[in-house]
Amino acid sequence: MEVGEGLLVLITYDVSTIDAAGRKRLRRVAKECRNYGQRVQNSVFECVLDTGQLLLLKDKLLKEMNETKDSIRFYSLGNHYKTKVEHYGVKESYDAEGTLMV
Repeated sequence: MEVGEGLLVLITYDVSTIDAAGRKRLRRVAKECRNYGQRVQNSVFECVLDTGQLLLLKDKLLKEMNETKDSIRFYSLGNHYKTKVEHYGVKESYDAEGTLMV
């Protein structure tokens, strides 16, 4: 990867919300993901990251999760992701490298 290029990483998670601790974990996981990318579905984020950002985010999310109750997946779509993502339906697509609105 060249300097300045970002990788598109799709992050999906399933956090158990049966108890208050789980609901708190869910909010923290979603907040960390919002800090790095765009929510595209309830528990799915698209993030354009460099290698260092990916390692940092992965570390933060893995520290938040309860390994016996939750799951998190990271899908690396690489830096040529514009040809790998197709969108259909109601939510408008966005420019992953554009300005994030919080």
